[in-house]
Amino acid sequence: MITEEEYIAMALSFPNTEQKPHFDRIGFKVIGKRMFTTYWAENNTANIFLSVKEQTFFCKKDPSNIYPVPNKWGEKGATTFELDLVSKEIIREGLGVAYNTVVMKKKS
Repeated sequence: MITEEEYIAMALSFPNTEQKPHFDRIGFKVIGKRMFTTYWAENNTANIFLSVKEQTFFCKKDPSNIYPVPNKWGEKGATTFELDLVSKEIIREGLGVAYNTVVMKKKS
């Protein structure tokens, strides 16, 4: 299990990240770039923004607790992680993949 405070600390542990409100969630983005995750306190879940290929990889690790967001964003790789049930190691790995994707993406 991971608490809200732990998730916030984990998301902000990556260099050049900031916390911003995002509708009813807390968003985390790379400064000057896009968001890589959001956190929803109401049900202690995070949406981590992965590629579709990465999403498939993580969903296979724990299909009951890691799954595509049920909308168009999910079809593009947005993936829900149930923070009460997914290990810290898998959450940290997912955040690292999402963060690195944003950092490495070149501006169009």
